[in-house]
Amino acid sequence: MAQSAVDVSNNALQRVGAARITSLTDNTPEARACSAAFDATRRSALRRYPWNFAIKRAQPAPDTDTPLFDFDYQFTLPADCLRVLRPNTPNLDWKIEGGKILTNDGNTIDVRYVADIEDVAAWDAAFYEVFAAALALRLRERLTQSNAKMGPLKDEYKDAVAEARRADAFESGPDEPPEDDWLTARY
Repeated sequence: MAQSAVDVSNNALQRVGAARITSLTDNTPEARACSAAFDATRRSALRRYPWNFAIKRAQPAPDTDTPLFDFDYQFTLPADCLRVLRPNTPNLDWKIEGGKILTNDGNTIDVRYVADIEDVAAWDAAFYEVFAAALALRLRERLTQSNAKMGPLKDEYKDAVAEARRADAFESGPDEPPEDDWLTARY
């Protein structure tokens, strides 16, 4: 069964002991709190870890403008990019500044990145739990005006993150870092 933003919001609301909602546009304190926190919490939770379901690849075209100094080429990051992942290309000379990748390594570049996946139905089940726990932490103070649930909610969040990362790691396989010239020269 496909999940929705309302489903995951209700999951978070249940964790803090608040009333359920039928829509993020309901005129209730719970719906307003969920609506206000939903997007920022999603982007933050996605950015914190390279979740397999959120990784995308791109080969952006070089911009017509070039950097003022130090670099010969610049590429605009994809609009849904939350975090660029380390390239597997050894000795790639690049830097990220102002939504651009700056490089001297040619007019093509391969980019792996964590994308902002807005469709809740496309989320991994483990990430769904991570997000619900993160949203509950954000909503707790606003809806309960109490710190009483802070400890248990933090523990739920940490457990959800650990379990999700463990499952995600098994599905990714090992990442080999690029060989370092200094180390290979020693062999």
